[in-house]
Amino acid sequence: MKNTRLTRILAMALFALALPITMTAQKHHQYKVVDVGTLGGPNSYHSGFVQILNNRGTFAAYANTSAANPNPGCSEPLGNAFGSPPDCFVEHPVVMRDGSVTALDVLPGGVNSQTTWISASGLIVGSSENGVIDPALGVPEARAVLWTKDGQVNDLGTLPGGNESVAFAVNSRGQVAGFSNNDVLDPVSLAGLPTQARSFLWQNGVMQDLGTLGGTDGVAFDINERGQIAGFSYTNSDATLNPFFWQNGTMTDIGSLGGTFGIPNWLNSRGQVVGYSNLAGDATHHGFLWDQGTLTDLGTLGGNNSEANWISDSGLVTGRADVPGSLAHHGFLWRHGVMTDLGVIDGDACSTGSGVNSRGQVVGDAGVCFVGGRAWLWENGGPMVDLNDLALPGSGLHLQDATEINERGEIVCTGVLSNGDQHAVLLVPVGDDASANAEAAATQSSVPHYVPSGAQRPSQSRWSNRH
Repeated sequence: MKNTRLTRILAMALFALALPITMTAQKHHQYKVVDVGTLGGPNSYHSGFVQILNNRGTFAAYANTSAANPNPGCSEPLGNAFGSPPDCFVEHPVVMRDGSVTALDVLPGGVNSQTTWISASGLIVGSSENGVIDPALGVPEARAVLWTKDGQVNDLGTLPGGNESVAFAVNSRGQVAGFSNNDVLDPVSLAGLPTQARSFLWQNGVMQDLGTLGGTDGVAFDINERGQIAGFSYTNSDATLNPFFWQNGTMTDIGSLGGTFGIPNWLNSRGQVVGYSNLAGDATHHGFLWDQGTLTDLGTLGGNNSEANWISDSGLVTGRADVPGSLAHHGFLWRHGVMTDLGVIDGDACSTGSGVNSRGQVVGDAGVCFVGGRAWLWENGGPMVDLNDLALPGSGLHLQDATEINERGEIVCTGVLSNGDQHAVLLVPVGDDASANAEAAATQSSVPHYVPSGAQRPSQSRWSNRH
């Protein structure tokens, strides 16, 4: 593998030297920057590394209102379960369709809510507070919720005895995957709760416990259109955590690459799962591909570690891998057993591949290792291009953290204002000719049109103040 990769890189380099200048200078689309904006507060967010943008261009996000978050420590649902900074403002869910942003309902009595996934058909799931204080945690309970295509919010409940749940993924059939706690005391709960965390499948109004790989806890992260689910679970020993694949009532242990920890990051429509697993000794980890019972170590770019973050429906994998010395990592594209180094931008130390579509367009973030700093696109054999150089001017945003690209080539990013505030952003490719670019630039706006949900009640969620 190592010699094959070296040969491939050398061959590509020699080929590039032989090309005329007009061939080595890549031609890319420019991008219209569509800013989700906020609901009156400073920031808006996307959950990232999950399906928050579908192939129709519908984008699920969440944003600050101007209201101060009343929760202790400015906590979000489930203690900021989705990774956004604790900015101490109330957060509400929104959905953007065709440039218009609609505020979605929070559960009655609740204050904060966040989105985590949108299906191909436009169903959205996430978590919402319900106004009830969790007796064990002393903070508002968070419940898994499903928003229908007309914006109605549905409380999916919990497993018997539970107080907390989160919906992580939904398909177009309305099948929802996530986790809920129960009432069984558990000192090693995967969710950091006093009781067990269990994977669930919710469908037709019923929440089903998917079981575990033999241990106490499990969490389901992904579901595809076929109803296949990926997650991770303790095995017979709660010291070992393995990824699983669930289908038609059977949970299959994906296994490990020799260590005691592994996690799935993505499941595609063909039932292929990617993620990473520790090697023996748990000192290093490698990205993996699991396909119909076969677990493949994707290797690295010459260093110690790698992670696979996304697999397209065509089987293309992206992530990041250490280069020799393991002091830096580069984004990669893996296909047919070959890992291609996507490089970095302008001498940046590191890059990470976050999303890839079936056309082989890859997006990610580059900059300081494990911090990043600018969003990038890699296509047509490279090289990597800073998306800030492809964005039409006028948004006032610095683009970083590109996490997803759909089959239409639309890209989810984080946009940072000069004062440091963050906004969820959608990049929409525009035509190559000057007239198309001029038309897009003329219509570009950093303030999208907001409309309230039809069922919104101002007393429970001040939509006009936020995300």
